[in-house]
Amino acid sequence: MAKITIRGYHLDAYQHVNNARYLEFLEEARWQYFDNISREAYDEMGFAFIIVNINIDYRSSATLGDVINVNTEVAKIGSTSMTFNQKIVLEGTNQVICEAAITFVILNQQTGKPFKIDGELKSLLLKEISK
Repeated sequence: MAKITIRGYHLDAYQHVNNARYLEFLEEARWQYFDNISREAYDEMGFAFIIVNINIDYRSSATLGDVINVNTEVAKIGSTSMTFNQKIVLEGTNQVICEAAITFVILNQQTGKPFKIDGELKSLLLKEISK
């Protein structure tokens, strides 16, 4: 889970977080998730995570000083793609700010083609899921 405090630079002219910033918050949480997979694995296996679809539903707004929690979980692992479900919640409440489903392919950096999610890579990803 990523925890983010809303700062002045996150706000738009209406004094709430702009919709584009939520995409950045979701991305920060995914980076934190992927940081738990070793950097050596990225380099050795030569894969990259490439987003192919984002669906986001905005439910509420966050304002200056709010603390939000960004929860990330794997919804699905396919043969060459994965889908994350993410939810941003106002800390200390059950108030959902937004929910998103993000699908990405795992790309072989040498060939530019989708990387099959099996064997060592699937084990690595499933290990992260069980944490």
